[in-house]
Amino acid sequence: MFCTAAEAPVPVAAAEVCFTLAKADCGAFAVAAIDTAHRSLLVQAYNFTEPRIVAAIIAAHRRGVRVVVIFDKITARQRGEGVDAVAAAGIPTFIDRVPRIAHNKVMVIDEEIVLTGSFNWSVSAERYNAENLIALRSPVLAAYYGANFERRRAASERYASPSE
Repeated sequence: MFCTAAEAPVPVAAAEVCFTLAKADCGAFAVAAIDTAHRSLLVQAYNFTEPRIVAAIIAAHRRGVRVVVIFDKITARQRGEGVDAVAAAGIPTFIDRVPRIAHNKVMVIDEEIVLTGSFNWSVSAERYNAENLIALRSPVLAAYYGANFERRRAASERYASPSE
């Protein structure tokens, strides 16, 4: 939504933010958001090594939340990634091979909350990088992100783990 200088901006979301290297724990912030999921959790990831986030996504799936994940093509080849863990848990797992880089870092929770920002779902993001993470409570934004998720999923292929 854009407005001219003569128009007042209209709030579209309630927001909470987290910044790494600011004595905050953005991994815990993400886990707390994931733990609120009751119906659905859509995940797009470039890096995926933060064990607490991987475990929270698997736990959501085990408690009956519909979880689907999409990763960049390099993600499954990187050391320490959680791709095999979520696939082994029975979570529908896809690889987006179409763009040069599928650099999304997004979660859509219950078609109501969007978690996004520069924060990769990774150990390095938490420990070494200056990154940000924002949780936006807005069904309108969640619908836009959900529609984009479905476009990317349709362009992706099902992940086959190396053991298959």
